[in-house]
Amino acid sequence: MSELPAALRLPVDEAAPALLGHTVTVGDCAGVIVETEAYHETEPACHAYVGRTSRTEVLFHAPGTWYVYRSYGIHALLNAVVEEEGVGAAVLIRALEPLRGLDAMRARRGVTARSDFDLCSGPGKLSQALGFDLEANGTDVLGGPIRLGPPPPGWTSLDVLAGPRIGITKATELPWRFSVAGNRHVSRPRPAG
Repeated sequence: MSELPAALRLPVDEAAPALLGHTVTVGDCAGVIVETEAYHETEPACHAYVGRTSRTEVLFHAPGTWYVYRSYGIHALLNAVVEEEGVGAAVLIRALEPLRGLDAMRARRGVTARSDFDLCSGPGKLSQALGFDLEANGTDVLGGPIRLGPPPPGWTSLDVLAGPRIGITKATELPWRFSVAGNRHVSRPRPAG
């Protein structure tokens, strides 16, 4: 089995930009991470802020675990648990640039080929496009059904933008949203830069 990416052992606000460029693969579908957000137990936008509950327990697991939860009762959102075991911290995978399996992604999302920039341009869109749900919660990022991989050729030394997280109402001042500058697969509103 592969070695756990070093990014997953970093503090969450460093892990989030370090995961940009890595790949996410589910079956025959794959994409490159182009947008992330950091969440830590010390700030109220993080689910771990309330402590250990049946819902949040996975956030306190060892780094390299997927935390998958349902958002607004609709979409499963993908988060990589980071830092050390016992610390509630995770990186939300907000957007991917699709690499393989685009026909399957289009079919799952119900979109045409002209909409490829929107296939995985948001955390709910990417879970729908890749076809995973809550069964992936608590699985291993290397050996589970959703696999985190290294950056493909050309995806190192990225120009990264940082700004405030979106879609939340608490701790909105933290500049913990990270994206690949100029990438058209980043969710809206796209960061300025």
